[in-house]
Formats: sequence, C-alpha cells, structure tokens
Amino acid sequence: MGKEGLSGRCSGGQRVNEIDLLRFVAAMAVVFYHYAFRGFAGGDRTTMAYPLLESVAKYGFMGVELFFMISGFVILMTAANGSLRKFVVSRIARLYPAFWVCCSLTFLAILLIGGPRFSATFMQYLVNMTMLNGFVRVASIDGVYWSLFVEIQFYAMVSAVLMLGLISRAQALLLAWLAATVALAIVPNPVLRFLLITDYAPYFIAGAVFYLVWSSGANGVRCGMLAACLGLALRDALGGLPLFEQRYDTRMSRGTVVAIIVSYFVAMGMVALRWTGPLLRRRWLLAGALTYPLYLLHQNIGYMIFNLAHPALDPHLVFWGTLALVLFASWLVHAGVERRYTGQFMRACDGAVDAGAGLLRRVGTGRWR
Repeated sequence: MGKEGLSGRCSGGQRVNEIDLLRFVAAMAVVFYHYAFRGFAGGDRTTMAYPLLESVAKYGFMGVELFFMISGFVILMTAANGSLRKFVVSRIARLYPAFWVCCSLTFLAILLIGGPRFSATFMQYLVNMTMLNGFVRVASIDGVYWSLFVEIQFYAMVSAVLMLGLISRAQALLLAWLAATVALAIVPNPVLRFLLITDYAPYFIAGAVFYLVWSSGANGVRCGMLAACLGLALRDALGGLPLFEQRYDTRMSRGTVVAIIVSYFVAMGMVALRWTGPLLRRRWLLAGALTYPLYLLHQNIGYMIFNLAHPALDPHLVFWGTLALVLFASWLVHAGVERRYTGQFMRACDGAVDAGAGLLRRVGTGRWR
C-alpha cells in the first residue's frame, strides 16, 4: 500500500472524504489478519494465537485489494492534470518521509527485541530505505512492504502515460490494459504479467474507472469494464484459495470471499456515484492520516511485542495493548513527521526535479513541466 495512492486528496485540492474511511477499514482488516491469524497460523512469526477473532480475521488479507482499488481511483485523480513533474514530486514527498521513519523504527525493534525469529543486517536496512529492495531481491525489513513494490509498478505505468502525454486517453488505455490482462490469463507470459501487474490489475483498473465515473459519469463502456474487472477479481481470488488453505491449514468460505470482493465494488460504486450520504461524507481526516504509518509499523513490531509479552501476560491484554500502541505510534509519525515535514520535503523534491528537468530539456526531452 502506498500512502498517496490511498490518500483522499488529489493534486488539485479536491477531497473524497469517504476514501479516508475506506482506507482505514482496509488497514484495520490487514492488522487484524496479521495479529489474529497470520502470525500464529504461519508458524514462523509468533507463538501467540488469538482464537477469539481468528475465524473472521483470516479474511483480512483481502484488505490489500481494497487498497489497490482505492489507489487506482486516487492516482488517476492525481494524474488527471497531466503534469509528470507534479505527479513524481507528490509520490516521492508523500511516501518517503514516513517510510524512512517506520522502516528505521522496525529495524531498531529487530535489533532490540527481534531475536530469534526476526533479524536484519545494516546493509539490508539501507537497501530497504530506498523502497526498491524488492526489485533487487533484498529481503524486506517488514513483510508488508511487498505491496509498496506493486504500487511503485503502478506509479511507473502512470508516469509513462504522463510522459507520453496520453493521460487524456485514460479510458482507452485502461480498456487496453484490461484486454491485455484477460489475454494473459488465457496465454500467460511471465514478463508481461509482471510489467502489467496482472495479479492486481483488476483492482487498479476498477478504481481508475470508478474515478472516471466520479468525474464525468457512467456509460456503457465503463460499466462493462467494471463488470469484467469484477469477474477477473473473483476468478483470481477463488482460484488462490486452495493454496491459502493448504499453507495455513484452514478452510475459507467461498461465499464470504465473493461477498467481500463484491462489497468493494459496491462501496467504490457508491463513492463514484456520490450515493454515500452525509454520514460517510463527513471528514475522516484522522482515520486517513493514520493508515499509512499504521500499515508500515504494525506487522513485525506487533509480532515482536507478542513474543516478548506472551505467555507472561494475558493474550487479550497483549493483543489490544499492542493494537493501541501501534495506533498511537502511527499518530506520532503522522503528527511529528508527515504533518511537519512533508511540505518541506516536497519543496526540496520540487527543486531537485527543476534541476533534473533542466538537464532533460538540454538533451531534448520536454515533457517535464
């Protein structure tokens, strides 16, 4: 999950308040999945089970798919003004400061209380700080970083569209991406599947189409694209369940999985059609602000606290106390880092891009404006 990909604000200052609430719901689903199911079920993270919520929490891994759908919506909203420069600067400035702090806190926790289940080297930490370690096959400090790599791939695709000056043809490009995803499901090609992010393309595409509906209305083509995305999403989710069940020795309800995915499309459809009503349109700024640092901080730090405190302390106290602690830490990162330094970092990035743009213009590339 990338922060700006899941922010409710676009570069033009518009805000879709419901997005902040959906982001927080998705983040909490992932947190409960890790704390109440994945850590113990995987057998390699923590010895503390939490059976009270296990039967529900095991579906929380699907919160990441909602993140990707929201990302499609907001990233197209952000890129709609056609400025590659603004897009790149906003991505860097909004992603990196909080990530650097959260990655550093996780590394410090590993050094202090990580053993024997968690370990990391200083060089591994430095490569992680680039946020590109997944592309050079260096293990992540925290497992949740995998979704950042997917987001970065999506940002690269959007950047290429902006560089070519084709953002005004977003619907046609999304339709082509959808067609390619369908084709690669029939005739797989590993390289193209990686480049086109086909495992998660239905969610990114659906989110972007929902933005088009939000900004300029629904039509037959867009409804057809959303139906195709829903079909692909259901196919992929149901097809992956046997492996999930085998890995974690559990049984998953197919009906529940279908209902969750359909609910994502319904929720985003209500946002796109502005049918959410006054309650959901209220400002959910705090919920949205906590989401990115919460996502980055919660997993391995939470597991390490579980291992440190259990079985000496009651599991209910450990579970809910850890959740409260990471929520508070997330607020500190937001208030102390994001709110205070993002603007300064954005101005610094803007200056660096100015210098880079000048160099590019001198070699004949003029798309940075």
